[in-house]
Amino acid sequence: MQTNFTPELLASDPRLPASEKILRTCVHCGFCTATCPTYLLLGDELDSPRGRIYLIKDMLENGKPATEQVVKHVDRCLSCLSCMSTCPSGVNYMHLVDHARAHIEETYERSWHDKLLRRVLAAVLPYPNRFRTAMLAAALGKPFASVFGALPVVGGRLKAMLSLAPARLPGRSAWEGPQSFPAAGPARAKRVALLSGCAQPVLDPAINEATIRLLTRHGVEVVLPKNEGCCGALVHHMGQEHDALAFARRNIDAWMAEIDGEGLDAILITASGCGTTIKDYGFMFRNEPAYAAKAEKVAALAKDITEFAETLELNHVRDPGFQIAYHSACSMQHGQQLKDGPKRLLSAAGFKVREVPEGHICCGSAGVYNILQPELAGQLRERKIGNIERTRPLLVATGNIGCMTQLAKGFADKGAVTPVVHTAELLDWTTGGPLPEKLARAGIEDVPVTGPRPRKDMLFAAE
Repeated sequence: MQTNFTPELLASDPRLPASEKILRTCVHCGFCTATCPTYLLLGDELDSPRGRIYLIKDMLENGKPATEQVVKHVDRCLSCLSCMSTCPSGVNYMHLVDHARAHIEETYERSWHDKLLRRVLAAVLPYPNRFRTAMLAAALGKPFASVFGALPVVGGRLKAMLSLAPARLPGRSAWEGPQSFPAAGPARAKRVALLSGCAQPVLDPAINEATIRLLTRHGVEVVLPKNEGCCGALVHHMGQEHDALAFARRNIDAWMAEIDGEGLDAILITASGCGTTIKDYGFMFRNEPAYAAKAEKVAALAKDITEFAETLELNHVRDPGFQIAYHSACSMQHGQQLKDGPKRLLSAAGFKVREVPEGHICCGSAGVYNILQPELAGQLRERKIGNIERTRPLLVATGNIGCMTQLAKGFADKGAVTPVVHTAELLDWTTGGPLPEKLARAGIEDVPVTGPRPRKDMLFAAE
């Protein structure tokens, strides 16, 4: 794509040179339209990656403030990054749309209710204690979701927030907060930091608990560092760049203290949405000399839990034989390009893993997209649930708390009891951990421990 940025304009904003390079990479082929969820739903070229690229190019190239049209179509983007998996030219759409969102935040005056909601989400979701309080309040308002939904202007979003909130909030985990967990056995094989996260430990603390058990059982020391918190992904995707970088700096400092202390073999993440952002810290801090090298070091150590688990010799003592569906979060398969590893792990653990039709299409969660764009998110959720049900699974495995919440609501709306479980919980169970509570609530019985069994072929094949 030909661009016409002036030297003066490129020099005025340190973000522009990278965006111009991305724009020049696009060859207008349109392959991205075939896998874009919003284009599939709406059929509007401006709701495809190619259409949004034209809008963003015009805005940035001419140094213009964002217009209502640009905001409408960029806001509809899920940042699922399916287009990046499809693009034959290697267009880094993620970096371009992130820049566009930051430019929108800086130059566009949103309506009062849109601005208020975004401020509330940014002030609550990244902070576990605030989020826990908000979820307890939401549980009280949940029965009145339909009443709130009838309110003009703000009703749809209020209903979406209340509908997504759990009716029962898990108790606070004893394994929450700065501490370390020694490896089992006489010698420590590896030492890792585990991202605690912000929303996940409130909504489902069992995920990190299962991850810690899984790792320590296999000779890995796990540390939850001091001063670590939200990775910044939630505000980053709302264009709030200043806050996103502030969250990231705090985490980089916390992890560098561990790296320079006893050392780390990896920084592990159990929410793939967070993992995609942390692995991008190097790019995010490319223009900040004080943090650029440290950010690159942290990003290089960042790994999804399944990515790291494939380096371990997992000792499975249960052979479940269940037929399950694996839902690959967009941030996992498109953002991090981790496609078959989780399925190999589940297959080796004894599960019969089924491919989900249209598995590359987003479920509609996408951070806070299911709150900000509830209608489109709802359509994508229904489409995803329908495709999952075609595989007739006993349960669904996935690796992102946003997807878990979105899919659980979809099954609940249909009156189904299909549990949605994190991959780490299943691996913890098959290697000697307790039956995940979600399985027990669905009436799935525990499988007896039979002792170590021969390792299965790690090559996944859809059956």
